[in-house]
Amino acid sequence: MCGRYATTLPPEMMVELFNLLNQIDFPPRYNITPTQPIAVVWEQSGRRTIQLVRWGLVPGWVKDPREFSLLINARAETMAEKPSFRDAVRHSRCIVPASGYYEWMQGPDGKRQPYYITMEDDSPMVFAGLYSTWSGPDGEEVDTACIVTVEPNLEISSVYDRMPAMLTGDAVDMWLNTRDFDVRAATQLALPLPQGSLKYHPVSKAVGRADVDGPELIRPITPEQAEAEAAATKPKKKVAAAGGGQLDLF
Repeated sequence: MCGRYATTLPPEMMVELFNLLNQIDFPPRYNITPTQPIAVVWEQSGRRTIQLVRWGLVPGWVKDPREFSLLINARAETMAEKPSFRDAVRHSRCIVPASGYYEWMQGPDGKRQPYYITMEDDSPMVFAGLYSTWSGPDGEEVDTACIVTVEPNLEISSVYDRMPAMLTGDAVDMWLNTRDFDVRAATQLALPLPQGSLKYHPVSKAVGRADVDGPELIRPITPEQAEAEAAATKPKKKVAAAGGGQLDLF
């Protein structure tokens, strides 16, 4: 699963990196969460553009998005067969530029610690994605997207059991080119990165809050800081006040 990520790429860098015909002003984001706007790149009739869409794919055949499950990820192994994704795999593939993403590792004691994962050389990540345009009864249109996930490589398997499908080199162009590369070719592109491609470090649990965003979220924390953070989040016991029978929560 990929449910949190960051992107700090300047707009002009995205234009150059992906040969875009347009540019959008998208500020650095360090804690992008589902249902928020995300920047994706797609190619239509050979024209490659970047767009802001809602994270959480809604297929076009859905009658009421409010009653439809939030689809933030699509499993590469089954996306070509699932009704929610199969049309998008064939006709509506996109890429999601990122600087890194977060995943939570569960320790032997059951406690979960977030980690920030980046490319080993700090180059941009390119997630494989799918998009869809939902049209409402009154003619309104909403563009939505999800991130494709795969089995983790060896290094990420120690953190979590899934990882985003990341594209490199010619695979980016092939994924976006739905005219010349069919479903079978696309599924063969969605693979785990080779061992040694990624690195990760522990970060603050503040990333779990959707209302928190800033560069401090991707900074490494020490084991001592992690312990102090865990202690600070423990629920406080209710203690009987001295008199009156009321409870003092502080």
